[in-house]
Amino acid sequence: MSVPKQHHTKGRRDRARARFKILKKNLVSCAHCKKMIKTHESCPYCGFYKGKEAVKIAKKPKKKTTSGKEKKEKE
Repeated sequence: MSVPKQHHTKGRRDRARARFKILKKNLVSCAHCKKMIKTHESCPYCGFYKGKEAVKIAKKPKKKTTSGKEKKEKE
């Protein structure tokens, strides 16, 4: 196993690590639903890509909510 002969300075070490930064994702707004999505991909919310429906997205059924008065009447 190789072992380095010389000690690298903190500056040299940090300059070498400078390229390992986390890049910000490039997001654009969907032309159909206006949500922020990744570029060159179909929208995961509405399924549209370049103005056409590319993927059929199943809509979730809405849950029925009951008000506080109805909950008390049931009890």
